[in-house]
Order: sequence, then structure tokens, then C-alpha cells
Amino acid sequence: MMDMLSQAQRERLAYIEFQLYFLGKVGRGELMGRFGVAPAGATRDFALYKKFAPGNIVFDNASKIYVLGERFEPLFTHSPERVLTALSQGFGDGVNPVVGPLISCEMPMVLNRLQLTSLAPITRAINLNKAVKIRYFSGSGASEREIVPFSLATDGLRWHTRAFDRKRQKFVDFVISRIDYAVVIDNSVPEKHELPEQDIQWNRIVELDLVPHPDNECPELVARDFEIHDGVLRINLRAAMAGYVLLQWHVDCSPNHSKGEDKAFRLWLRDPLALYGVESALFAPGYQPPNKINSH
Repeated sequence: MMDMLSQAQRERLAYIEFQLYFLGKVGRGELMGRFGVAPAGATRDFALYKKFAPGNIVFDNASKIYVLGERFEPLFTHSPERVLTALSQGFGDGVNPVVGPLISCEMPMVLNRLQLTSLAPITRAINLNKAVKIRYFSGSGASEREIVPFSLATDGLRWHTRAFDRKRQKFVDFVISRIDYAVVIDNSVPEKHELPEQDIQWNRIVELDLVPHPDNECPELVARDFEIHDGVLRINLRAAMAGYVLLQWHVDCSPNHSKGEDKAFRLWLRDPLALYGVESALFAPGYQPPNKINSH
């Protein structure tokens, strides 16, 4: 029956459920303010939600608001990542710049804030399948590049764009905060060798087995923090991103778990050979190519 509802109705019901599930209460005024519906429309939405899930919602006569029911079972799927974003930053669509957290939440300062003037041309080019002319800063200084971006990527700390670099004639990652300016080349058409299907490192998926670090004093807490079951956390990553992710999560990738003295390393890559041929492995903490290990 939910399929019979319009997208707008489903969004309003999902909002009601979100407020109940994570904040414990919701009122007509909040629904009206968020979606611009009239009082009668808001009343119908609450009645409709109650019809679908009578055990989820109870009207509190004293406060004149709806509260969480004792037999609550969510109707909608709520992604933890989206939930935490909404709770910590609020619901925002860019129209109202004054958007704050829904509950008290302290977040670390973003030190590498992106410039939208650099980001927007990249995302337009990805969506329109165009090339971009950029000015990019690297260890050797600033240079002009033409790139063909096809995806955004993040290691949880920095945002990259995966792109074909026409200067170096290869697929590489560009850190978006290092792009000084970007202009979409309107008449550009990517050639076959510049398409994402040709990016071997991007299309290769590596399976990595992570375990609590052997030198960690409380492996059971590590297992709980990372939801490790049966002793192993098995993850699949694109080869192009694997090294960045392992670095961000402080995964010891040394063959003999030699980084255990540093308490930041709570996980160990059980089989470093899984990174063989992964170009981004040079960023993986402690990783040594097989030929380097054998030479010792």
C-alpha cells in the first residue's frame, strides 16, 4: 500500500518516523515547517502514518504532540550514515542557510574545506561526460591539466576525483582541495581509452581480511567497535582507494604487524599479499611489496 503513495507523501511519512525514532517526538508544526503543508494536510499525514504503523506513534494529550510508541518497528530503512548527518547537521537543501544540528553534537573542525568553485565544475563534468581544464597544485608546484573525471571518492578525510590525466596519459586521483580553478570543456568528448571502463585499478576489487591487532590489549573491544564477527572483518575495496582507506583507518599492513607499539593501530591486515599489484598500496601503513620482503 505504501507504493500507492506519492514520493512527497513518502518523504513526509519518513520524516515523521525519523523524528519519532531518533528524537522521540514530533508535532504538526515541524511537519508544516519542513514541507510547507497546510494544517489539514499535516493532520492527514499523521493519520496515514498511524494507519500504516499503529504501534509506532501515540498522541500525547498533555503536550499535544506525537511521541514514540512502545511497539515501535520502523517502516523505512534508515542508513546510519544519513541519520548521523541529519542529527549532526540538520535537514538542509541549500535554500535555508541557517541549518543546525537536531541534538547537541560536537564535530571536529574541517581543516580542508572544499571550494565549491572547484568542486562544481568537476561534478558537472562527471555528470555530462566532459573533460575539465584545471590548475592543480602538487609537490612540483602548480600546473595546467586537462582531465576527464568520472567519479568522486573519499577516504573519510579528503575528497578526490578519479580521472584520466591527459598530461600523464593515465588514470590518477586528484585531491579536490588542490584544484585552484576548473573549467568544463564544453566541446570535449572523452576518447575510448579515457573512459572508466579502461581504469584497471578502479575496476579491480580487492578483498581484505582485517583482524584486531595482535598487539592490542583488548581485542574484544576492537571487535565490538568494528563489528568483527568470527574474528575477521572482510571488506571489499577498489584497488584505487584501498591504500587511502587503510591509511585513514590506521590499519597495520606490515607482514609482521610491527606497528603495534603505536596504539593508533587497532587493526591488522592479515594477508598483506592481498595488496599485490595495488598501486595505492604505497599509502598503506607498513606495507612492503613482496620483492622487498624477500630481499631482507
